[in-house]
Amino acid sequence: MSKASLAAIVRYCDRLLGTARIQDYERAVNGLQVENCGAVTRIAVAVDATLATVRLAAAARADLLLAHHGLFWGPSHPWTGKRYELIRCLFEHNLAVYSSHLPLDAHPRFGNNARLCAALGLTKLRPFFFDHGLFFGFQAQARISRADLVSRLQSATGAKPRVVPAGPVICRRIGVVSGGAGDGLKKAAEEGVDTFVTGEGPHWTYGLAEELGVNVLYGGHYATETFGVKALAAHLASRFKVPWSFLDHPTGL
Repeated sequence: MSKASLAAIVRYCDRLLGTARIQDYERAVNGLQVENCGAVTRIAVAVDATLATVRLAAAARADLLLAHHGLFWGPSHPWTGKRYELIRCLFEHNLAVYSSHLPLDAHPRFGNNARLCAALGLTKLRPFFFDHGLFFGFQAQARISRADLVSRLQSATGAKPRVVPAGPVICRRIGVVSGGAGDGLKKAAEEGVDTFVTGEGPHWTYGLAEELGVNVLYGGHYATETFGVKALAAHLASRFKVPWSFLDHPTGL
């Protein structure tokens, strides 16, 4: 059985993703969140680190869970009830947890946005959507019908997108930001795109899109953020010679 050092994987991920230098949301915790005994023989990856995916990782006999949305987004105590079940499952199965939120979104090779753009067939990407001190989305100039782009997004994610058809029928400047960036629609429009592809957004963005004359394609928060963890895990598996598997636990949101 192949075995890799957890510390070596963590150091490599921190350096590759720029974990220390990227400012995330105040409550986000990037990097190693839970240790194990120090060795990794199988990596499991998920969009969300929850009790459900921790149990799936344990069932897959993984000893490292790599997640986009980690365990900690607010007060993490007390460890009672379901939280106790979660930490007990982690310890009983020697399961480490590594989380990467905005650093993984922004990565130019393995990030959610880079991989989603590739899945949509968008090339010659430029930085897009400046927030938290960096551009973590991408935009591309193209000539794609709105209907074709919708079809490409559905094929890429496996989920039918919600569409606000408020912009041109032919999309020429397309901006992509995975996850819940819909409330940044005005920012996207100010950066010059006529079509904005993201995961989800609030109700009021429909009217705003009509006012701005921008198409909005909501591909699903979960569905648009499966790309980064898969790409990163495949890279780590090749580099550290350990197998990996994706734990699909869709939210439908």
